Amino acid sequence: MMKRKISGALKKWRQEEQGRTALLIDGARRVGKSYIVEEFAKEEYKSYIVIDFNRVNKEVKELFINYLNDLDTLFLYLSNYYNVKLYERETLIILDEVQLFPKARAAIKYLVGDGRYDYIETGSLMSIKTNVQDIVIPSEERHLNMYPMDFEEFLWALENETLMDYIRKCFSEKKPMGQVLHRKAMDYFRQYLIVGGMPQAVEEYIRTRDFDRVDRIKRDILTLYRADIIKHAKGYEMKTEQIFDDIPAQLQKHDRKFKVSSLKKEARLRDYEDALFWLDDAMIVNICYKSSAPTIGLRLNMDRITLKCYMADTGLLISHAFDENGIVSEELYKKILFDKLEVNLGMIVENIVAQMLVAGGHKLYFYYNSSREDTSSRMEIDFLIAKNKISNRHNISPIEVKSSKNYSLKSLQKFKAKFAAQLHTRYILHPSDLKIEEDIIYLPLYMTSLL
Repeated sequence: MMKRKISGALKKWRQEEQGRTALLIDGARRVGKSYIVEEFAKEEYKSYIVIDFNRVNKEVKELFINYLNDLDTLFLYLSNYYNVKLYERETLIILDEVQLFPKARAAIKYLVGDGRYDYIETGSLMSIKTNVQDIVIPSEERHLNMYPMDFEEFLWALENETLMDYIRKCFSEKKPMGQVLHRKAMDYFRQYLIVGGMPQAVEEYIRTRDFDRVDRIKRDILTLYRADIIKHAKGYEMKTEQIFDDIPAQLQKHDRKFKVSSLKKEARLRDYEDALFWLDDAMIVNICYKSSAPTIGLRLNMDRITLKCYMADTGLLISHAFDENGIVSEELYKKILFDKLEVNLGMIVENIVAQMLVAGGHKLYFYYNSSREDTSSRMEIDFLIAKNKISNRHNISPIEVKSSKNYSLKSLQKFKAKFAAQLHTRYILHPSDLKIEEDIIYLPLYMTSLL
């Protein structure tokens, strides 16, 4: 069994809520939701039922319509249909892919109110209109997002239980890892870059250590995403597919900003808003918005027109981007593994940083000013994050991502000159070891998740 951090959140929910809320786990397809919930059910409950709305027949669906006023009969039917004995406060009922049958989601209000059993819903596309129309979204739902495996979970899967503890220690003490352990951590990190965090891909890598086979798994997931777009992005499936297919090309540009004019001449972002929202809600992408000022309310200064669109999983991005022959060559993977890839590495590294920040609970924002008149104002900062405890000043940390050892600090210096009162800590994320120079903290890329 692959160890996932979300298991701890599931246990905490059970202990604290005692059936007062249902848990809704939202995540991209193939991110491991169903697997982790069923493993949790086996460990923590006397019995459980999985109602998979992708497969379930009409009769079971109708139970949630016909018997909400007679829950005794509903539970009797479910117990007999699934041949599972139900125990009060000791049974978990899992509503899998619940977005495919919104009426079951609406029924949560009554099921939780009854109080006999626990309920976990899993799914994706939870906010799309077709999945919420004609239902009242239950206030008894507690939401939890599930992301691809993070770097620490990847290390656990590779049976390394100790390296991340040392990385954490060095981060908290602001000390370098030292040449040997830094090199070891970067070797693991490059493997994580290539494989990504989709559990099936990680499992295949552990089993075979064969990048070609891992690539086939990732391609299957990309094919599944395309099929989902055609099936579920009703009315704007072509635009959604256009954006999806264009993500690597947009990220390869120097500034990485998403320009819809490259999809269609004179296109406006508002023409593609529904398509972007669909991909974001499906958790296939991570959207990073421009913030016009680095103040406490990054969201208040958000510019919805200027954005970057990252893939939610960097392993998938690599398979998506290098698609010339339908399979990424082993040669490309070797170049990434041995740090010999010159082109495109910037987009891959920036994508993994975005992925790690999102998994760490951050909303994504960047700063950009293209002023032609004032060169001191012309700059771009890859990411902005707010510190945990907000004070009157010095709340925002600018982050610059560097994929190689040669880089300039011009934007970071201009940023400090212009916004000194708002700045907390300036960070450079780079492939080298931790160091502090002046007031800039240089962190190895694998420490991103600790910010």
